[in-house]
Amino acid sequence: MKLISWNVNGLRACVGKGFEEIFKKLDADFFCLQETKMQEGQLDISFDGYESYWNYADKKGYSGTAIFTKHHPVSVSYGLGIDEHDHEGRVITLEMEKFYLITVYTPNSQDGLRRLDYRMTWDDDFRKYLNDLDKKKPVIVCGDMNVAHEEIDLKNPKSNRRNAGFTDEEREKFTELLSCGYIDTFRDLHPEEIVYSWWSYRFKAREKNAGWRIDYFLTSERVKTAITGANIHTEIFGSDHCPVELNIEI
Repeated sequence: MKLISWNVNGLRACVGKGFEEIFKKLDADFFCLQETKMQEGQLDISFDGYESYWNYADKKGYSGTAIFTKHHPVSVSYGLGIDEHDHEGRVITLEMEKFYLITVYTPNSQDGLRRLDYRMTWDDDFRKYLNDLDKKKPVIVCGDMNVAHEEIDLKNPKSNRRNAGFTDEEREKFTELLSCGYIDTFRDLHPEEIVYSWWSYRFKAREKNAGWRIDYFLTSERVKTAITGANIHTEIFGSDHCPVELNIEI
């Protein structure tokens, strides 16, 4: 079973850069999107053999998530069930027969870390949300989690130490999440490989490969033996992020 996650940084713009062809070429069982930046009715897009589920932000042109799936879910839910968090379209959960699939667009702490306190609250509440699901069935969570966990996960760790996405606080929250019984699938399979999933549009960062790995697939540890592969599609353009992939037989 193949799963893809991609922060498209505006789905309408990405469609103009070959999204539909990329989608068909990757041929995933589940294709999860973050930062769709659109409202219902702004784009008519569908694919044969797929159902789609959408979570839109209240604010126009902001945030948003979607999942295309070849497999009909048992149930679908949107958000965390916490009003403080559920107006930005950041989470979709598909309950499948043997697992939960969650796509997430984690809030960015932003310039000057003006949203870091909120981010800490989000991380705690999201971790509790996953743990509650994990008590029932194994969890697969994917998306732009807006943190480079270790120094290997970004090009310039020293100069970014107190920047959003690489603060000690954010990294510690990610460590705490993993310690609850989850695997960073790419790093587990590729412990020393330096690959990034996001590059700033400034300073020719992608051309220089001055990037960050902030897009993830995490799974419950107890399905580790079912994981058959994890990949980062650096060859695919269309966004400032590239798609990430998980292969799992569950």
